[in-house]
Amino acid sequence: MESATQATAKRLAEHAPRTWQRMLSGRRLNLLEPSPLDIEIEDIALGLSRNTRWNGQTNGEHGWSVAQHSDLVVDIVRYLEPRSGADVLMAAKLHDASEYVTHDLITPLKAVVGDVFKEVEARLLQAIRIRFGLSAQPAPEVGKLIKRADKIAAATEAVQLAGFSAEEARTVLGFREKPLKDVKLTPLPVAEAERRFLGGFRALENAMILQKR
Repeated sequence: MESATQATAKRLAEHAPRTWQRMLSGRRLNLLEPSPLDIEIEDIALGLSRNTRWNGQTNGEHGWSVAQHSDLVVDIVRYLEPRSGADVLMAAKLHDASEYVTHDLITPLKAVVGDVFKEVEARLLQAIRIRFGLSAQPAPEVGKLIKRADKIAAATEAVQLAGFSAEEARTVLGFREKPLKDVKLTPLPVAEAERRFLGGFRALENAMILQKR
């Protein structure tokens, strides 16, 4: 009897004869069986900086990118847990990194697409975490911390950029966490968002090396 994972892979293969994407780095990333060896941070930074949150429906001259969202989540984790290690901050940095391939589907669309999308996303994220020196899955307490920071970031984005009131963020979007009031979100041009994302990654990468010594 085939496993659920094998059944998912078979179903995906039936719908998509070519299951790999060629990246600008030259890597060919197989979406069904992603290898950490085919993942490059430059590809991730490029994709996330060009991928907008909220389906691009945000205020400002530029879109609010997943790259900027990721950096915001890192800042919030630092605020919530000032003693967080470099590995925890790296996990926060990469929490949405799979979206450089899958894109940031809004919640209503994710509900329609269903479990197959979630399976692909989960496999990609595991491969990304392994590629950059993390365990395939975060520890429960780390996952909970990042999830909380993610919700705070999303609530803040909703109010400052996406046209929701604080009340709507709670009642319509279901965010229990309150939006930040002392942080001003400024959407950046793609190239600048990419540069900052890469810069932050390199700093955390070096910090992880020191942490392991």
